[in-house]
Formats: sequence, C-alpha cells, structure tokens
Amino acid sequence: MRTQHTTTTVTERPTEAGRPPRRGFALLAAVQMTLIFTLASLAVPLPRIGTEFRLDRSQLILLSAAYGLAFAGLLLFGGRLADRYGGRRTLTAGLLLFGAASALAPLAPGYEALLATRFGQGVGAALVAPAAMALLRSLFPGPAAYGRAMATWGGLSVLGATAGNLLSGVIAGATSWRGTFAVPVAVTVVALLLAPRVLPPAVPGPGRAPDGRSLDLPGALLATAGITLGSFGLVLTDAHAWGSAPVLVPLLSGMLLLAAFGAVERRTADPLLPPDFLRDGRRSLGLAAIGLTAAGTATVFVLLSLSFQQQRGWDELRTSAAFVPFAVALLGSGRLAGPLIGRCGPGRVTATGLGTAAAGLGLLAATGSDTTVPYAYGLLPGLLLLPAGGALSFSAAAVLATDDVPAHRAGLAGGVLNTAMELGPTVLFAALLTLGGDAVSLAAAAALFAALAVLTIRVK
Repeated sequence: MRTQHTTTTVTERPTEAGRPPRRGFALLAAVQMTLIFTLASLAVPLPRIGTEFRLDRSQLILLSAAYGLAFAGLLLFGGRLADRYGGRRTLTAGLLLFGAASALAPLAPGYEALLATRFGQGVGAALVAPAAMALLRSLFPGPAAYGRAMATWGGLSVLGATAGNLLSGVIAGATSWRGTFAVPVAVTVVALLLAPRVLPPAVPGPGRAPDGRSLDLPGALLATAGITLGSFGLVLTDAHAWGSAPVLVPLLSGMLLLAAFGAVERRTADPLLPPDFLRDGRRSLGLAAIGLTAAGTATVFVLLSLSFQQQRGWDELRTSAAFVPFAVALLGSGRLAGPLIGRCGPGRVTATGLGTAAAGLGLLAATGSDTTVPYAYGLLPGLLLLPAGGALSFSAAAVLATDDVPAHRAGLAGGVLNTAMELGPTVLFAALLTLGGDAVSLAAAAALFAALAVLTIRVK
C-alpha cells in the first residue's frame, strides 16, 4: 500500500524511547546537509588551491572529485552496516572518521595530504548517510509520518550543495580555503554530543535484520571497486580523451567489476543489493530523478563558478553572491514541496519539478555563457527556475524512491538513494563535457530533464 502524504509537519509525538522525533530529525538533517556541503565546498576556492599548490587541471579535478569517489563507492556497504549494527552505532563511527579527516584537511601541507583527507571524508560520509536514513526510519516508524519526513528530507541535499557553494566562497574570501573545513568539524562535534540524547539507541529495533546477517563482503568489494574505478575514469575525461589509457583502463575495469557484482548478487543468499529492490518502477524513476537533479545542479555550479571567475573576472565573494537568488528560490520552493506532494502525489510533483528545472537550464544555455549579457536578465531567470524545480523534484523523488521500504532495508534505501545522488553528477557531467561548450552542455541537460518529466508525469 502506498503512503498517503498530507502535510510536511513533523509531529512532536515522542518515540518509544521517549525522544521527540523533531529534535532527532533536526540533528540528522544538519548532518545530511553537512555531508553535501562538504562535497560542494571546494568548488569556488578550487582555483586558489591550485595556485597555492601549483596544481594542473587534472589534479584539481581529482581533488574536487576525491570526496565523491569514496562516498559513492562505499555507500551500499555503509547501508548494510547500518542495517546490521544499528543506525546510531554506524552513524557514530562514520562521524568520528568524517570529523577526523575534516580536522586534518586544513593542516595539509601539500596536494597529496589534502587528497588523502578528502578520501577520508568520503569514507566517513559513506557510513553516515545511510545510517541517518536508517535512524530516520526509526524516528518515524509509521508509513505516513515517514513519508512526510522524506518529503522534507529530499530537499536537504540540494540545500546543502547550495550552502557549500555560497559559504565556501564567503569563508575563503574572508580567511582562506582552509577555513571551509571548520563547518564539517563543528557540525560533527555537535552531532556526536547530541546523538545519545535525541536519537534512538544503537540496538536493532523491531523489524531490523538479525545480527547474524551476512555482510556480503565479496559484493561489497566488487561494488566499491567498480563504482570507484568507473567514476574515476569518467572524472578523467575532462583532462584526457575518451579513447586514452587513463580513461579506458579504469572505466572498463569498473564496468567489468560491476558486471561481476551483478552476477555475484544473483547467486548470493543475502545480497548487498537485492535485485528486486530496483524492480519497482516508481523507485527506479525516483532514483533517476534524484541522480539527474543532483547532476544538473552540480553542472550549473561548476560551469558558472568557473565562468564567473575565469571569464568575467569575479572574485570568490562576488561569485558566491551570484548564487544567493538560487538559494532563496530553493528555500521557497522547498517549503511548498510537502503540501504539493500531499495534494498531487509524488509522481506529478517530480514531473513538475523536472519540467521547471528544464526551463531554467534552457534559459541558462541560451544566455548564461555569454559574458556580454548582464547578470540580471541573462542569468537570474535561469538561476531562479532551476532551484525552484530542483527542490520540488528532489523532495518528491525521495518519496518515490523510499516508499514501501521495510524497516530492515532502511539503511539499504539510504545507501541507494545517496549513491544515485553521487553518481548522477559524475556520470552526467563527464558525458556533457564531451558535447562541446557550456551552452551545448546545459541544453543537453535541459533535454534530459524534460524527457524524464514526461516519463514521470503519469506516476502516482
């Protein structure tokens, strides 16, 4: 039976452990936003880092992608750990690793050390994200309450990415790029202190998988290596030709490993990713919309941040200020998402959001890459429509992707949802860059958004 969504209000009814769910939700929301903030936090100050460490383009690309590579590669395994050992225990372990890497990052004396800390952040985040989803399921065990919580949860990632681009430029402009790591450190400390007070205990709850459940280590290794290598190959397409060895070797290796992962999962009694999990058409469309929305937002941020600084000659602070209307539209649309989902259903809201975002991308493709066009009417309309649509599609698609997920698969659902969100930008951005200039890339993204909107509009 499908969840009915009537309102986004998160009730204050205490959980079985006596903890008001709103406080736990607020803590988990702050953590989730911080994970995505960290993903986007180097986008604006990246040119300054390159100058300080004398990095070439390929090194900058790898530095920017390192966090996401580790994050995406380990998410499925992180979901299994959360389902087996409990959300709070897995969340705590992930936060300790994430916080330690974040604290070491600003002390990095050179490129290699900074790269290692970014990978460390990604590993910690891969434990935290699915654990947060599992805890969310524990906080709101009822289907209707969980659906309302997910409608709000879906918009947090886009908001975190926007905050990362805005605040990183402000912080880097006022201090240095090293100061941007203060945000994840502070949130980690607060989360570790508050978690025992506002989150359910670490012991498995009703419906959770038994402790004897297999971890499926062969599947975990194949999935992690396949996703990481394949993504790494795609990342390198910006600096190397598709037919070159630096691209083909990791890309083909990743594809072979993922094919082996699929074969192993079909023969495993307790697979890491059960094949039936993705057979639900609503869930597949929801995951596709999440990946595409994340990709479109990330593509616009990267292309415009570089264009503002390298072609228009803007500094980091002015670059961040240019995205303030984006954030305002995102917040406004996000507040409307829940009530719309309740009235119209997640499928129609997802389609509406995708269509609106497609219009914004189309406008940016037509005028955004022309540096002679003023910001007010060359960029601003697109920068308002894209986040307005993105917030709707992300919130509604999160409901589609997690509806009817049983309690013992809450961590798996979190891992799959976040994997889609991480892989979307990697795959689409690499593909779009091969098409030519910024305008062509944005126009192609707009066409993909419109096509998926058509496919989703009839989904209830």
